[in-house]
Amino acid sequence: QVQLVESGGGLVQAGGSLRLSCTASGSIFCINTMLWYRESPGNTRELVAHITRDGESAVCIDSAKGRFTVSRDKDKNTMYLQMDNLTPADSGVYYCSANIKNLALHSHDYWGRGTQVTVSS
Repeated sequence: QVQLVESGGGLVQAGGSLRLSCTASGSIFCINTMLWYRESPGNTRELVAHITRDGESAVCIDSAKGRFTVSRDKDKNTMYLQMDNLTPADSGVYYCSANIKNLALHSHDYWGRGTQVTVSS
């Protein structure tokens, strides 16, 4: 069994910062890729950022580039999303996803339940 758990969401004022965490646990051999998505009312779920086992990473939303930073701690099976200078448009539910090779050496996609980010103006 593999589980993804997000944390770090909350309510902040515009211009503030949050750091989201996503920790994978369970029958893990290695994590191939970890990704952040977000979803807000009236919008589809969109890819925010991703990072691979080899350390390749990118922030994929143009308006977030320069404000968001994705990183990882491989020893803790944890991915982070540092979000600075937040705006109300950044509000939404942020989901963690990962492609993980389990101890049987089979790779599968997993999803966390999400964490709410609300930016007030």
